[in-house]
Amino acid sequence: MREIVQRGLWFEEFEPDVVYRHSPGRTVTEADNVLFTTLTMNPQALHLDEPWSAAQDFGGRLVNSMFTLSTLVGLSVGQLTQGTIVANLGFGAVSFPTPVRHGDTLVAESRLVSKRLSRSRPGQGVVVLEHTGRNQHDEVVAVAERSVMMRCRPAEA
Repeated sequence: MREIVQRGLWFEEFEPDVVYRHSPGRTVTEADNVLFTTLTMNPQALHLDEPWSAAQDFGGRLVNSMFTLSTLVGLSVGQLTQGTIVANLGFGAVSFPTPVRHGDTLVAESRLVSKRLSRSRPGQGVVVLEHTGRNQHDEVVAVAERSVMMRCRPAEA
């Protein structure tokens, strides 16, 4: 019997000029925002206090941008890095051009910015990805450049 195990891409499988679209999307709830914000010790009223936030520039609470970033990366895991990542190396530019609100549904896509074999870790390579998140109105809500250390395809694969 043949067995198929879900995994991310090996270093060699990342291709230039390809857009990797990730699904399913994720609808963000008020509970998500409040839980994430309080778990991360962020007392920002913009995420927690509706009357105060209603009187501010955006007219109501906004979803914590770190939740947005985490979800953006998380949406890519099953397709790109599940079981094939060695380590998350860091982030370059991150932007949040449109705020996320309770009830918004986030979808994500990624593209390869660059890749190179590791000079110090045989069998591994550094991949730089650009993740883009959009809401249900197709508005860009987040863009993040992320560097990851990926495994090369094992000989038996």
